[in-house]
Amino acid sequence: MQVRQAFVHRLPCAAPDDMSALHRALTDATIDPAGVVAVLGKTEGNGCVNDFTRAFAVRAIRDTLAAFLPAGAVDAVSTVMSGGTEGGLSPHLLVLERRPTDRVPDQPSLAIGSVHTADLPFHALGRRDQVRMVADGVRAAMADAGIVDPADVHFVQIKCPLLTAARIAEAEAASQSTATRDTLKSMGLSRGASALGVAVALGEVALDAITDADIGRNFALSSSRASTSGGVELLNHEIVVIGMSALWSGDLAVDHAVMADSIDILPVRDCLRRLGFAADGQLTVAEQTRLVALLAKAEAGTSGSLRGRRHTMLDDSDISSTRHARAFVAGVLSSLVGHAEIFVSGGAEHQGPDGGGPVAIIASRSGACP
Repeated sequence: MQVRQAFVHRLPCAAPDDMSALHRALTDATIDPAGVVAVLGKTEGNGCVNDFTRAFAVRAIRDTLAAFLPAGAVDAVSTVMSGGTEGGLSPHLLVLERRPTDRVPDQPSLAIGSVHTADLPFHALGRRDQVRMVADGVRAAMADAGIVDPADVHFVQIKCPLLTAARIAEAEAASQSTATRDTLKSMGLSRGASALGVAVALGEVALDAITDADIGRNFALSSSRASTSGGVELLNHEIVVIGMSALWSGDLAVDHAVMADSIDILPVRDCLRRLGFAADGQLTVAEQTRLVALLAKAEAGTSGSLRGRRHTMLDDSDISSTRHARAFVAGVLSSLVGHAEIFVSGGAEHQGPDGGGPVAIIASRSGACP
């Protein structure tokens, strides 16, 4: 098998359609367009059903890449936009790229795989059929990355569909029922079913142990490495697997942690230490140059309390709890790494423990970030 090397480029955005940094990187060959596997991004919408900044950003990304790629090639790129930059979160893109290399691997390095599933039937959203589809997709993305052992997977980022009034009506016209008629609730069900698909693919939960009734309700079933984000801008699943492989070369490494709740920073510190950071306090400026990306999930615990003290995130009728959680967890993690250009996604159904969530950190071993 051809040895490959992964690159991750973090680019700032002044607006959802600001692709100036991406365009410069493609123009000056910092990024090889033929090697782009996925573009992840935080954009400043509300992150809810009517967040069209995600589709706006996806269109801008696709148009920018299309100018540097053969016709139709951009369709293979996963574009995972996460809406919501509440608090101090900084809008940005993470461009995941891979290239063939003649460099012989001397240790496991960052590996990236991606796949797009078929369109999900509307009546299957939030049900076992979605779990099964995603599990098959994760396995295919692992194969694309050349990862055989699920233990070598550290993060699976998925963009999944949601229901709209028109999609519900289409299903009902075909005499099919949907898991919910609440479009906002459909986001959580889709995220949850997708996360359980990751759990099944990675051997964390058996498919036979999951019923339709468990999805969005039984949070004892979860994945420690799933990050799922719902959006109106697609009908299928775009799946990106991030892990380590001895078949890949390069300077980048990834590790993960699981926060038990929104202020559980100790596992994240341990993850930073495993990647060679001191992590005794906030990262120093020198250490920050080695931190390539931080990705995390955020969720308001369903108990309505945090370490025995009441929170009001679930009781706010004006602002979705996912927006509160994103801002809260982003503040916690930013205080560790020294900046807020991090990827924090709200809505962590079946993604880590109730009220907590997985975190992945990609770092340069040498300090020479691409």
